[in-house]
Amino acid sequence: MAELIAILATETRIPRKSLGSTTFRREEKQAGSEPDESFYFYDIESVKGMKRFDPLVHRAPDLWIEVDIFSPSVAREPIYARLGVPELWRYNGDKLVVRLLDSDGSYSSSASSKLFPFLPMNEFAGFIPRWIAGDETEMTIEFREWVRALPR
Repeated sequence: MAELIAILATETRIPRKSLGSTTFRREEKQAGSEPDESFYFYDIESVKGMKRFDPLVHRAPDLWIEVDIFSPSVAREPIYARLGVPELWRYNGDKLVVRLLDSDGSYSSSASSKLFPFLPMNEFAGFIPRWIAGDETEMTIEFREWVRALPR
């Protein structure tokens, strides 16, 4: 999924900083976790060159990815909320769920991404199993063409 998101950001010219599975901790909120993948978009100046997450200096990643094939991450949502992660994508091998952080500090499911409002999530999700099973070069070409054709 990380490669698809990287291609999506590149093709749409959205600045990004990928931090992979960095550990994020906020001691004062007694919260810490490690995503399967994490991304910063748009305002990435504050995290360029970041070697270690410091909540006093850095904001939480804009997008937190959890792949729940072997163990569900639902119970960790309060941790992500305390960290201030605004958007969470959870993939369980069959379905991609977008969760957005509400003003009350809880997550709610959404049919669309706040970061990529133009992205048809069901179609995007269809690329994930095809990417896993297929030739990555062929899938990259096909996915790039699909992204380029999306209305914005």
